[in-house]
Amino acid sequence: MSKTLSLQESVYDLVTRHPEITGIMVELGFHDIAKPGMLQTAGRFMNLSKGMKLKKIDPETVRQAFERHGFTIVE
Repeated sequence: MSKTLSLQESVYDLVTRHPEITGIMVELGFHDIAKPGMLQTAGRFMNLSKGMKLKKIDPETVRQAFERHGFTIVE
């Protein structure tokens, strides 16, 4: 069964539901998520869509990385 993620859901909510997402995000270049306190502060209002724009990470790269780990991204 595939796990689904929304690009609009806060990073905090995504990681709370699926803690393994932290490692995937760090691998993609979202290094700040691993810093203590960042998830509780910025993670509450930042979502994947905003994060990709901010870090200039290709959405297709993000989608493929999550799919390799059994996730499906929904718009």
